[in-house]
Amino acid sequence: MRTKLQITSGKKSAAFILALGVSVSAGIPAPASAITLMDLLRGGPGKIERERQDRGLPGVVQQNAPVGGDIDPEPTPRISGPRYYTYKADGTRAVDTSKFGPDYAGVKVSATPEIAKALEAYYAGGAKPIWVSNGDINERASAVLAFFETVGDSGLDPADYSISAPSSDVTASIASEPQAEVQTVSATENEDKPVNRAMMQFELALSAKVLGYVQDTTRGRIDPNKLSGYHDFKRKTVNLSPVLKLAALSPDVTAYLKSREPSSPEYQALKAELGKLLDEDKSGENKIAVRADLVLKPGEDNAELANVVKAIEHRSSEALKSQHAPALTGYQHTTQYTPELVDLVKAFQSENGLKADGVIGRATVRAMTGDSNEAKIAKLEVAMEQVRWLPADLGDRYVFINQPAFMAYYHDQGKEQFGMKVVIGSKTNQTYFFQDEIETVEFNPYWGVPQSIIVNEMLPKLRNDPSYLDRLGYEVSVNGRAVSSSSVNWYGSTNAISVRQPPSSDNALGDLKILFPNSHAIYMHDTPSKSFFNRDMRALSHGCIRLVDPRRMAAAVLGTTIDNVNKQIAAGENRAVSVPVKIPVYVAYFTAWPDKDGKVQYFDDVYDRDSYVMKAFATTTKARSTSI
Repeated sequence: MRTKLQITSGKKSAAFILALGVSVSAGIPAPASAITLMDLLRGGPGKIERERQDRGLPGVVQQNAPVGGDIDPEPTPRISGPRYYTYKADGTRAVDTSKFGPDYAGVKVSATPEIAKALEAYYAGGAKPIWVSNGDINERASAVLAFFETVGDSGLDPADYSISAPSSDVTASIASEPQAEVQTVSATENEDKPVNRAMMQFELALSAKVLGYVQDTTRGRIDPNKLSGYHDFKRKTVNLSPVLKLAALSPDVTAYLKSREPSSPEYQALKAELGKLLDEDKSGENKIAVRADLVLKPGEDNAELANVVKAIEHRSSEALKSQHAPALTGYQHTTQYTPELVDLVKAFQSENGLKADGVIGRATVRAMTGDSNEAKIAKLEVAMEQVRWLPADLGDRYVFINQPAFMAYYHDQGKEQFGMKVVIGSKTNQTYFFQDEIETVEFNPYWGVPQSIIVNEMLPKLRNDPSYLDRLGYEVSVNGRAVSSSSVNWYGSTNAISVRQPPSSDNALGDLKILFPNSHAIYMHDTPSKSFFNRDMRALSHGCIRLVDPRRMAAAVLGTTIDNVNKQIAAGENRAVSVPVKIPVYVAYFTAWPDKDGKVQYFDDVYDRDSYVMKAFATTTKARSTSI
């Protein structure tokens, strides 16, 4: 509750003002928000505040901003980040069959605009049927139908390409809307008997599925930009014009379709891992269970040891298994945790980034057993989809940041040269999923504070203490004019206000930043908060990528030495240096991804993004089942 100060006119009020002025001036210096004698003589703090707003500078203007000490301030505004969407499948339209010839009279098919256009271009040109011969489906069609049953091996859903094959005596259309009567139409050239309308419906429907499959394997089943505001991709354009012609001419149509899959080593490693897990699910083999609450120390005795050794053998690298082959081959299923087995466990812990103490606890058990096969398969299917969003060839030289792994990798000459720990955005300040090109390294950088941080984090403090930024050494400007933070009206709009932190030992960006200009204001940078890299869960930043060894990354992208980078920093000058050649950077999000040896590693879904991809899969499959 505030006490209101009421001033009356006349000699008594003047005397009161004078007395108040004496009492205030005789006391301790008043804080910035206190009422002074000059305030009252000039019309009160409200008048001063109004005049400052009217002048425009220093400060900012906002209608209905609080101006008096007796008015409660408006709630602090907030800037919200992007949101996740309810996925909507691609729309469809009717295929114009009016120019396809008399065999297709009355046939109705719907497809996405790109596929509809490709169907119209091919069949309106007088092309012969691809999948129907002599009034029946041919061997080429049967081969494609059989192939579509196997696309689960590529992380796709066979239901997306499912189509019923009518027999030669079918008299009902396979379209979703029943036909009152199916008429036979005239035989196409070089065919011996008439083709009924159901067969021609099948012809177009299968062609649409083939086109859809080629499109899916090239750019993915779903549009990532419709998942959330955190996904930012220019969706690939797929040239569908030659597909049906090639399918018709190919001596082995399934080989042609298989050739449309991504060929990158990363995709092939994910596919091989998926095939292995699917086989394990079918056979029931290699399902290893170790008690989650197991605690086993060297020298102890425990019946779970046999499962521990089996799990290590199943999950370890070939190098580790070779190095510890005597311990693995000589193990006789005893329950004694011997020194040889302790060394084996220590090596496994070290390989998985755990403390190599030989003590088996929850973290070690989880590394041994990992996710369930079902969970791994789901991660692989999402990962294979996301590979299709990226370029078919990532390049010979690039930086790959995998957010769930909290790692950044530098590749040169097609090989990973090094990797390093990173800190990514917190769950409330998520890092985007996109690709760009590295252009610049800035040494001894200024930190331009984003509006979201000014509003969400600094503004509450500034309303309580307008000199807050001055004391911390930040630079404030309004419409490009430098001002002190204490002179700014922090109850108005902040759109014209910019805040930056000069280069210093405690600058939020550390000694350097690596820029790939993008609309999300995300870049890689150094940080004074080195302790964050000791944590396993490193989703802790405001969205940018903090590097544990930024000088090494800067030297790599600049094509120079770390010593030269150190000299640039030691000079103390704020300086931007362009990279000799722009380098692709993939700010990616994969919960399953192969390491440099091709072994697939699994990571926690820190932002829960995989669930949105899987929901989009279900939405897409449902939409496709009701079209064509």
